[in-house]
Amino acid sequence: MRTMWRWRRPEALAAAGLWLAACGGFGEVEQGMVVAAEGEVLTVILDSNPGGEPRYDRLPPVRVRIPDDPKQMGPAPAAGKLLDLDAAAGRLSIYDETRQRIRVIDFELLQRTGNVYSDDPRVRDGALPRVDEQNRTVTLYWPRTRELVTIRVAEEHLRLPRDAWKAGDEVRYYFKDPGRALRLMNVSKTHLR
Repeated sequence: MRTMWRWRRPEALAAAGLWLAACGGFGEVEQGMVVAAEGEVLTVILDSNPGGEPRYDRLPPVRVRIPDDPKQMGPAPAAGKLLDLDAAAGRLSIYDETRQRIRVIDFELLQRTGNVYSDDPRVRDGALPRVDEQNRTVTLYWPRTRELVTIRVAEEHLRLPRDAWKAGDEVRYYFKDPGRALRLMNVSKTHLR
């Protein structure tokens, strides 16, 4: 007489659940915008609207160590403090590192050019952002909508650091320990076809 193991679906699911629990379980995924990159540690403002239009406004920022294995990460993310730009409303938001808060800045839109891609000569090679203190204007690139804009701001804002007018790369990362990414995808520089 042969004895045979017969697994039923509930038993198989319970066994799989126990195996996963013993192996540490599943991790989590977060998405955010990089506001600082220091060696192997990124400072990221997280998205408060997962599953919808990204809204990078979850404070305090988190510090995340990049994966140890370079194969688990795409292109290195660039940092910038520009979190949002609404050209129609004449408002943008930046991360103010000194005060550890998000600042909203009103502006007058002077020029707006759409369909500008990141490999456009006007955008690449560090040409932007361009601050003109005499005319109180800033020309910057907003990658989410692929727009090149020139805006006029109050004089007090012209003294902000140059990276305040630059959008950081959007990243998505998988982790089990919140301060250490096991996998990291640079959403801004990954072109899925």
